[in-house]
Amino acid sequence: MKIEISTPRMLAEVDEHGIGRMVFNNPTKRNALSLDMWQGVADILGAFEADDGVRVAVMSGAGGKSFVSGADISEFDSKRSNAEQRREYGRISARGGRVLATFRKPLIAEITGYCIGGGLATALNADIRFATPDSTFGIPAAKLGLGYQYGGLAKLARVVGPSRARDILISARFLDADEALAIGLINFIVPREEIAGRVTEYAQRVAANAPLTVRAAKAAVDAWEDGASTDDLANVQAMVDACFESDDYREGRRAFAEKRKPVFRGI
Repeated sequence: MKIEISTPRMLAEVDEHGIGRMVFNNPTKRNALSLDMWQGVADILGAFEADDGVRVAVMSGAGGKSFVSGADISEFDSKRSNAEQRREYGRISARGGRVLATFRKPLIAEITGYCIGGGLATALNADIRFATPDSTFGIPAAKLGLGYQYGGLAKLARVVGPSRARDILISARFLDADEALAIGLINFIVPREEIAGRVTEYAQRVAANAPLTVRAAKAAVDAWEDGASTDDLANVQAMVDACFESDDYREGRRAFAEKRKPVFRGI
C-alpha cells in the first residue's frame, strides 16, 4: 500500500499483520504539530480507513524525546497572521483533527517523552495509550494565554473525570507517567527499551480479532461517550447485527469447535 504524503514530517507504513503505523516526524521541534503535519494526519488516517487490509493503527513520535509537544507556535506569525490565513489554518487543522477523532478502526498511541498540549489532545483520540516511565503529560494553555477548544477538553473530562480535568487545566501542571496511569490518562507503562515490542504485540493481538466485532465495540463506547443519540444507537445495533450475520461469526464458531485459532476476514 502506497500512501501519498505531502510532507516529510509525517511517515506511514502498513505491515504484513495489518498494522498501520503513523509517525510524527518533526524531532528537532519535539514533534510539534505544524500545519503540513495536520494535513498528513488526515491523508494517512484516511488511507488507513479506506484500506480493508489495515486492522489497527499505531501512532508514535520520532526521535524518542516526545510523542507530540503541542502546536508549532513558530509558524503562527507566517501562517496565522491575518484573517484569511487563520481560516485556512483552521480548515486544514480541523480536517486533521476530525479524521483523527472519527477514525473507526482501533487506534493505539505509543508515547515516549513529552505529550503536551495538542499532543495530549492527539493521544486522547487513541483507544489505548502506552507510555514510558519518563513520559510527561500536561496542558499548559493557562501559562500561555491560549484558549482551548471544547472538543479536546470534553474528551479529557470523559477520560479522567471533570474534577481531575479541572486540575490539569487550571493548574497547567505536568503529570508523570505514574500519576497519568493512576487517573486513567494512559493504559500501560512500559520500559523505554520494551515499548515498541509491547505495542506491536498488542496491535497484533487486536489485528487477529474479528474486525467487525472490534469496530462495533469501539462504536458502542464512542456512542456512550457522546451521549448515545438515537441515530448512534441505531448505528451500533446495525453493526452488532452485521456481526451475527457475518462469515467471521461462522468462522469463529467453527474454529471453536475444531479447537484452532480462527482466521477472520472482516466479512
